[in-house]
Amino acid sequence: MQRAPHHRSRSRRRGLAATLGVGALTVSLLGGANSASAGSPPPEPGATTLSLPSPPGGKNVRVLVFHGSATAESPLVNAGIQAIETIGLTGPTSGRFATEATDDASVFTDARQLGKYNAVVFLTGGGDVLDPEQEAGLEQYMEAGGGFVGVHDAARTEPYSDWFSGLIGARPTGAPSSVQRAVIEVGDRQHPATKSLPLQWKRPDKWFNWAVNPSGSVHTVARLKETSYKPVAGPNGWDKPISWCRDYDGGRSFYTGMGGTVDSFSETDFRDHLRGALAWTSRISRADCKATIDANYTAERVTQPNQPGQNDQIGEPHGLVTAPDGRVFYIGRGGADNTKPVVKDWNDPNVGKGNGEVHVFDPKTKKVSLAGALSVFGNKGGGDELTKNEEGLLGIELDPAFQSNGWVYLHYTPHSQINRETRIGDRRVSRFTFNFTTNKLNLASEKVLLNWPVQIHSCCHSGGGMAWDSKGNLYIATGDNNSSGFSGGYSGNNPQPNYKGVSFADARRTAGNTNNLNGKILRIKPTRSGSYTIPEGNLFTGEEPDEGGGKTRGEIYVMGVRNPARISVDKKTDTLYAGWVGPDAGSPSTTWGPAKYDTFAAITKAGNHGWPYCMGNNQPYRDRGLADPSKPLGWYNCAAPKNESPNNDGLVNLPPVTPNTIWYSPQGGGPDFPRDASGLPSYKLEEQKLLMPWLKGGGQATMNGPVYRFDAASTSATKWPSYWDGKWFVGDFYDGEQPRHAVLTDPKTVGKGGIPVHAESLKKIIPVGNNGIRNLMDWRFAPDGSLYVLDYGRGFFTSDSRSALWHITYKGGEATPSADQLARKAAQ
Repeated sequence: MQRAPHHRSRSRRRGLAATLGVGALTVSLLGGANSASAGSPPPEPGATTLSLPSPPGGKNVRVLVFHGSATAESPLVNAGIQAIETIGLTGPTSGRFATEATDDASVFTDARQLGKYNAVVFLTGGGDVLDPEQEAGLEQYMEAGGGFVGVHDAARTEPYSDWFSGLIGARPTGAPSSVQRAVIEVGDRQHPATKSLPLQWKRPDKWFNWAVNPSGSVHTVARLKETSYKPVAGPNGWDKPISWCRDYDGGRSFYTGMGGTVDSFSETDFRDHLRGALAWTSRISRADCKATIDANYTAERVTQPNQPGQNDQIGEPHGLVTAPDGRVFYIGRGGADNTKPVVKDWNDPNVGKGNGEVHVFDPKTKKVSLAGALSVFGNKGGGDELTKNEEGLLGIELDPAFQSNGWVYLHYTPHSQINRETRIGDRRVSRFTFNFTTNKLNLASEKVLLNWPVQIHSCCHSGGGMAWDSKGNLYIATGDNNSSGFSGGYSGNNPQPNYKGVSFADARRTAGNTNNLNGKILRIKPTRSGSYTIPEGNLFTGEEPDEGGGKTRGEIYVMGVRNPARISVDKKTDTLYAGWVGPDAGSPSTTWGPAKYDTFAAITKAGNHGWPYCMGNNQPYRDRGLADPSKPLGWYNCAAPKNESPNNDGLVNLPPVTPNTIWYSPQGGGPDFPRDASGLPSYKLEEQKLLMPWLKGGGQATMNGPVYRFDAASTSATKWPSYWDGKWFVGDFYDGEQPRHAVLTDPKTVGKGGIPVHAESLKKIIPVGNNGIRNLMDWRFAPDGSLYVLDYGRGFFTSDSRSALWHITYKGGEATPSADQLARKAAQ
C-alpha cells in the first residue's frame, strides 16, 4: 500500500470556482490501468493520451481510498483501508486491484494522478474537505467514467455542495444512532454487492436517518428495517434505504450507510458487500443501477374515453390477459355507462341484464376492437346488499396454445340461465374460439366446461380470476357468494338470513363447505373436447369416505377464500398467488375476533386458507348458532376447524388452516396480538403489533398481481429489467396508503405462512392519483416484458371516462458499464 503525504483542505464551499482541464481522464479510466479498452470512444480534442504502467503485482485496477477529514490515523479509517486491501487480495476480486490510501485532497486536481484509479472510496468523517478546484476535479473524474464508493460518514462530506449531494444520493439528518443490531432487507438479489447476502441480514452498526428519502432517485439494493432497532429522533419509516447505487454524471456511484464501526470491516458479509460495490464501480463487473429509478418508466394511457352511449373502447373493467402476439384482451363485467337505465325489479324479465364485453387492444396498430359481448346477469347497479350485484363476466384466460387454436376461456353468469323465482343463477367457465382475422369471438362456438349454482338474491363476492400452471391445469377463483352484512363486519357466519331456503349470509355454506364450489380456487385440466379431468394433488378427490361420502368436490384446490378476484401462477415454480377482500369491521373485537383483513397468499399446495373460521396468521373468529346469532359461541380451532352450520352439506371436520402471507387492516399491515396459553389472540388494539408496516388499509380491496419473469432472450426495448425477476406484485383497488408494491418471499417459508422479507413501493412507477391509475383493477405483464394495467374508473358498476387500459414501459437501458468498458484481467 502507498500512502500519499498528509494534506488537508479547510476551504469553505461557495460553489465551483474553477474548471480543470483534465480531459486526459477519459482515456485512462476507460482503459483500466493499462490502456484504453477496445471500443472506447476517442479522447476529446486536445486531450492528452496517457500510457500508464500496470499497478503493482501485475494487477490491472487501482482503487484510491480517501480519508481527508481525519485529523489523525483513526482505527475506523485503518480498518476500512485494511478491509479494502484484503478484498483486492481475496475472493472473486483476488489479484484484481491494488489499493492506495491518502488524506491529501490535492490528488483531485492532478489529472494524471487521479486518472490512474478505476474507483475512489471516501472513508471521510464528514465536513468540507475539498476546495472548489478539488471538487471540480472529482466531478470531471466522474464525467470521464470514474467510480465512487461512499461509506457511512461520507454522506456528511461536502455539506455545501449540491453536486456531491447528488453523488451520495441522500444526506443524514444528524448524528447516527448508537451501535445497535438491526435487520437489513436485501431486495436486490443480482447486484454484486448484495447477491450473496442473506434475504434478511442481521448486523450491528450506527444508523442514520435521511433528510430526504432517496427512493426513486437512486437504485436501492438494501433497506433497513426500522422496527428492528430504536432509531434516533425523526425516523424515516418502513422505506429506509441503507445501500444504493446510481449511474451519475457519466460514472458509477455506490453508497452504503453501513461501516460506522471498526468491527464492521471485519465482518465477512460486510466485506462481500464492499467487494461487490468495488467490483461495479471499478468496472470489474456490470450491474443494473437503474431498475428502480422512477424516471426510467413511462406510464401511458392507451385507450380513449368511450363514445357517448357506447362502450367502444372499454366496458366496466374487470380483468385482462395478454396474448403471445402482444394483443391485450380485457373484459367488462356487465355495467353499462351511467346514462343507461338499470333494471332492478325481479318481476321484470330483464332484471340485472347487462353486456359482458371483451375488447382487444393491438399494440401494433394502437387500435381497440370489440371482440364480442355476452348477455350476463350482473347489471343491477349499486345500493344495499339486497339490490346490487357483482355477477357478470368475471374472468378471462387464453389457452396455452392460443396462437394455434384461438381458444378463449370466459368465466361468467349468463342472463339466460337465471331463475327469477328462486333467485339462483348458473355460473360457468366456457371455451370460445377467436378469429384472428376479424378480431371477433365466435359466440356460437361455446363449450361449457364447468358450471355450478350461485345465489343472486343478495350481493356479493363473485371472484372471477383464472390462471394456468406449467402443466396445463386451469385455476378458477370463485367468491363466497355471500352477503357482507348480518355479522357486524366479522366472520360471515350468520346462519339465519335466507331466501326460499338458501342462506346468503353464512359463508360456511360456501367457502367453508367441502361440497360447494363457491369461495374456492378450483383446479381442473381442460381437454380438447371441451370437458375436463381432475389433476392429482387437489384438496379432495371427490370420493372421500368420511362422514358418509359424497360430501366433497374434487375440483377444489383451495377452500376458505372470500372473494379472490385476481389470481396468478408463476410458471417457473407453479406457485399460485391470490388475493381476497376481507369483511368490514374497522377494528378487532375481544368478543368476535379480528378486524377486516384483506389477504394475499402464496400457495404451494392444496389447502384450507381459513375463511370464515380464521384469518391472517391463524387468528380465529367466534362461532354463531341458528337460535340466536347475536350470541357468541366458542372460538374456532384453526388447527382442526369444524363446520357445524345448519347450512353445511359437506364435511364437518375440515382440513387445518394454512396461515396466509400478507394481511392488512385499517390500522396497518400484518396485525398480530399476544396469545394466551391456548393460542387465542388478545384482540386488544393497544396490544397490536404490525408485522408489515409498509402497508395500510382503510378503504381496501386486494388486487393480486403477477410474479415478473425476465426473458434474457427478448430483444424488447421496453421490457422491465431483470431486477424485478421473481418479485410478486401486490396491489389494492385504492391508491392511498394501501399496497401497490413488489415483494420478496423467502423460499424456505413461502406457502407456510411466512411473511414477505422485503417490499418496495411501485406508486411512482405505476402512478397513483386523479391523473394516474387510481383504481387498480388488474395488471399483467406482456410477452415483451412491459406491464399493462386496468384502471376501473371513478364510478361503481359503470364504465366512465376514467376507465382505461394503461401501458407501463421501461427505458433505463442496459447494465453498466458497457461490456466493452469492463476492466480486463491482467495476463497471468
